[in-house]
Amino acid sequence: MPASTTDPKDTQTNGTLAWKPDWLQARQRLTAWWQGRGPAVCLLAPRDRPCEDIQPPSPPDDVTARWTDPVYRRRRAEYEMVHTWFAAEAFPFFDTEIGPGSLGVMLGSEPGFAEDTVWYEPCIDDPEKHPPLRFKPTGNRWWDAHLAVIDEGQRNANGRYLVGVPDLIENIDTLAALRGTEKLLFDLIERPAWVHQRLEEINDAYRTAFEMIYERVHDTDGGNAFSAFHLWGPGKTAKVQCDLCCMISPPMFKEFVAPYLNRQCAQLDYTMYHLDGPGAIKHLDALLAIDTIAAIEYTPGAGNPKGGEPCWHGLYRRIRQGGKSVQAVGVRPDQVVPIFDAVGPEGVFLWVNSESQAQAEKLLNQIEPYYN
Repeated sequence: MPASTTDPKDTQTNGTLAWKPDWLQARQRLTAWWQGRGPAVCLLAPRDRPCEDIQPPSPPDDVTARWTDPVYRRRRAEYEMVHTWFAAEAFPFFDTEIGPGSLGVMLGSEPGFAEDTVWYEPCIDDPEKHPPLRFKPTGNRWWDAHLAVIDEGQRNANGRYLVGVPDLIENIDTLAALRGTEKLLFDLIERPAWVHQRLEEINDAYRTAFEMIYERVHDTDGGNAFSAFHLWGPGKTAKVQCDLCCMISPPMFKEFVAPYLNRQCAQLDYTMYHLDGPGAIKHLDALLAIDTIAAIEYTPGAGNPKGGEPCWHGLYRRIRQGGKSVQAVGVRPDQVVPIFDAVGPEGVFLWVNSESQAQAEKLLNQIEPYYN
């Protein structure tokens, strides 16, 4: 599907959002959180009444179209947004990702679409004969598919919501998608120079793709929303990660991951690292040493206590003491105040889903003193 020729500057918000009347205050508080100067809470609740009369679209029969049809994606997102109350620092945005890790499909992998996720087929069979990884937007059908979704949002946002940068993913996680995780783990030992060269190429591809998307979606102050983890920053903003890190040692992390994360984040203004599960905590010291990472998010993973449980308070304090802001996900409304009391509110971002607007309003009153 062809990319739109819409000028993104025609659709950037002027600093206000019709579906988020207190967006200016939320932006100020999110900026303070990035700088470790205050708390932030992504507080979501079902609205008592929708803020606009938007009907739900009928889903396409084809599962691929449910991910890639721009009009369906936009209409479904708008329906969900008008039925959501975006309280505290939560804000309405159009999540434009076509599966997490879609940089891989722009570099040769083929996606496999399921109802709730996207799988990626490895495409590097012979590492010695495979050509260099180059991002070529012209004639790239998956790049065109992304832009079609993004531009559909830009054309229709009309100051009601933001359009997010999709979760491209980067670094060695993208190489694992292209090569296959098991094969790549052997490559780290058998052909480390090859791995380093591919990681340099992936970094170049990420930078180009991000910049081109950013130019379409950034707001008038130069900030952008990022589709994963409800992020917004007053500059080039992204989540970064390395889920493969659970399978490698700290020395390998320092060799194959940290340098490329550092260079990638240096090209951005506000970056948050996604620390995925207890097996990734062994790399926390290396992450805290990367100055270009501003914040670290922790996802406990399936089968572990949720992010609001007291067993993680020490981890959040460790991240804060290491000079980074922190985000916790899966926090219940009754766990917010205990976390602020145990960790301190400065530089702490909590993602909270409330059962009702009344419950969310009660929590807003409870946490307001922590902003002062």
